[in-house]
Amino acid sequence: MTRLPDQISKWFAARGWSVHSHQQAMLERAEDPALLLIAPTGGGKTLAGFLPTLADLATGDHRGLHTLYISPLKALAADIKRNLRTPVDEMGLPIRIEDRTGDTPASRKKRQRADPPHILLTTPESLALLTSYEDAPRMFAGLKRVVVDEIHALAESKRGDQLFLALSRLQAMCPGLRRVGLSATVEDPGAIAGLLACHPDPCEILQADPGPDPDISMLETKEKPPWAGGGAAYAIPAVMDQIKAHTTTLIFHNTRAQAEIFFHNLWLANDDGLPIGIHHGSLDRVQRERVEAAMQRGELRAIVCTGSLDLGIDWGDVDLVIQIGAPKNVKRLVQRIGRANHRYNAPSKALLVPANRFEVIECHAALEAVRAHDLDGDPRGPGPRDVLCQHILIRACAGPFDADTLFAEVISSGAYTGLTRPEFDACLTFCATGGYALRAYDQWQRLQQRPDGLWQLRDPRAAQLIRMNIGTIQDTDTLKVRLKRNRGGKPLGEVEEGFAATLSPGDTFLIGGQIVRFESLREMVVEVSRDPGRKPKIATFMGTKFATSTQLSQRILALLKAGDWSALPSHTQEWLELQAELSQLPRAGRLLIESFKQDGRENICVYGFAGRNAQQTLGLLLTKRMEEMGLAPLGFVATDYATLIWGLDRLTDAGPLFEPDKLRAGLDQWLAGNALMKRTFRSSATIAGLIQRNTPQARKSGRQANMSSDIIYDTLVKYDPDHLLLRITREEAMRGLIDFGRIEEMLSRISGRIDLLRLPHISPFAAPLLLEVGKTPVQGEGHERLLAEEASRLMQEAGLPP
Repeated sequence: MTRLPDQISKWFAARGWSVHSHQQAMLERAEDPALLLIAPTGGGKTLAGFLPTLADLATGDHRGLHTLYISPLKALAADIKRNLRTPVDEMGLPIRIEDRTGDTPASRKKRQRADPPHILLTTPESLALLTSYEDAPRMFAGLKRVVVDEIHALAESKRGDQLFLALSRLQAMCPGLRRVGLSATVEDPGAIAGLLACHPDPCEILQADPGPDPDISMLETKEKPPWAGGGAAYAIPAVMDQIKAHTTTLIFHNTRAQAEIFFHNLWLANDDGLPIGIHHGSLDRVQRERVEAAMQRGELRAIVCTGSLDLGIDWGDVDLVIQIGAPKNVKRLVQRIGRANHRYNAPSKALLVPANRFEVIECHAALEAVRAHDLDGDPRGPGPRDVLCQHILIRACAGPFDADTLFAEVISSGAYTGLTRPEFDACLTFCATGGYALRAYDQWQRLQQRPDGLWQLRDPRAAQLIRMNIGTIQDTDTLKVRLKRNRGGKPLGEVEEGFAATLSPGDTFLIGGQIVRFESLREMVVEVSRDPGRKPKIATFMGTKFATSTQLSQRILALLKAGDWSALPSHTQEWLELQAELSQLPRAGRLLIESFKQDGRENICVYGFAGRNAQQTLGLLLTKRMEEMGLAPLGFVATDYATLIWGLDRLTDAGPLFEPDKLRAGLDQWLAGNALMKRTFRSSATIAGLIQRNTPQARKSGRQANMSSDIIYDTLVKYDPDHLLLRITREEAMRGLIDFGRIEEMLSRISGRIDLLRLPHISPFAAPLLLEVGKTPVQGEGHERLLAEEASRLMQEAGLPP
């Protein structure tokens, strides 16, 4: 297909538009088995993905589902539906377009299975659910194309793994299925293409003209950034000036709690009463949709947001993006920058606002990376097996299956091409029996093998429970927040269960930009009333706490080494010069450890530049080693670039602290009894189908789910330590919050080259760490020595013998 049908050509001409070269290329290569299009934001990549579909439907008589569009966001699916509906209606094409997400009414979902539209817009979870029905082959019988939008966002998560497994199932039902991936920000096109390919057929890559470089810089403020913290309150006046100077501004934050704080402070400074909204994942859906609708109508001057607006919703009036706090990840920053000037060949305008002094350096390094088109990203490794276990159960819901056939499907797509047959069989056995220690319990006997060799559900009624728990998103345990009324008031959003447990009547907190007062907890709902006149607590929204990427950390170290800091603000230059004068600057090929006395305690500061999660883990492991060496550590605090440890005794030789074998042995010992493992186990066990959060009766509370998963975890550790889920848990923990791989990368990078410097006092780089929140105490020998000394002093004061 190389020529557009007349209806489509006339529609382009009526607007004075011409087809972009990458859109024409998509038409010409419509029969490629798989194709990845990388095009800049505003470059018409979504229309490019749909042009072959529109051309085919305009000239043919297709019955049933023709094209499946998959988006990582429900809001994006709804936005695409709106944007696609307009040209289809104006062209007079008889094409039915519908979306199907968690918000779609049940009656429409049922009708869609019996009478699907030509184009269905959905999410990975809804697609997985569709493949679980016995009538799935009939619904997908005529499917010709799958378009995966913002594929880079899905490729980095378990949602993507679930999607690619679902695609392997669709390919088996529709052998001629064509796959298309769309993205604006891809650091490794070959890796994304490998995920999208239907092996052995390759996925080709089509690169569009990238367009002009973004107009991006750091925001200049009268106030200097503080030494620590993440709120950037100092920049509120300067940000307000930018809002006044632009039509519409998106103000991105890395966490939901920080977005709430900033929005609250912005409103206090909003003397002109400009319309400003807030948008994040913990807000009530109705409130989010109201904000989105106001944005589309051009009624808001600014919106404070989080990753909930990272992806490509098309708001043409946005002419400025502000990133509050260091972006931590260059690719995420580029994605957010692309929200501004959502038009082809129009440069996006963005400003970075460092939250503290060190983030000035990080923001500068990120700016350099963006200008050099140097995106970051780490390889994800093999496909997670908890997702595979869920996929096997989903396949069983659709009817009996042959294990050999399913294995061939699984290894044809995504991150599972390297899966071995024994690994697959272990997952199948787990789905069938629960594993050795659980096989005696009836509730985990879910699959059985028939005499003809096919596998099926042991009890067909189990399909309902499996379908109710499909998905890989493990939201934190949350409770609904509502305004108090006689019969349940207006929903405001959600807060974490642990935060709600700390509230007493009269306590205030922020949600949706409002200060509310806690009244009561009734039937798992937090009831509140408005209380605008008081200082709020901040709800501990989980959100995502990003760690600085490996590549960005390397850029920071290179910047420190360069010695030319003329592009940095004068206050930051002076800070670096003081550090170099008193101590030295961290270097990529060596590990700098500073030793000094502060407030009567011995301190060491370890500049690992391994990211927040790894530096936190390093603090735990090093204090454990220091305990073993008799150095009496008392506590530590970690940031993205360093770990500060304080204790009673001085470190004179750092070498023994960093012996890789002993660090790993300490990690193994620590993990064995750590609460983090239970939390990771609960997540994997829920995805794998061992624990059901949703039941036909009700959703289990977080506390109920924790109790059941903890009991199972303790049972497996005691009676079946090699259980599949325990192995999965360890793998997940190692590459998740623990991030031990970054520690190993650091050890490899320094290769034993350690500089232990004894300083006369705290260094300029170490000082801000003492201001950081999140200090972790160490309850060991040092703590006991302090108690003994205090007891002795008190006894002497009382006139008693020591």
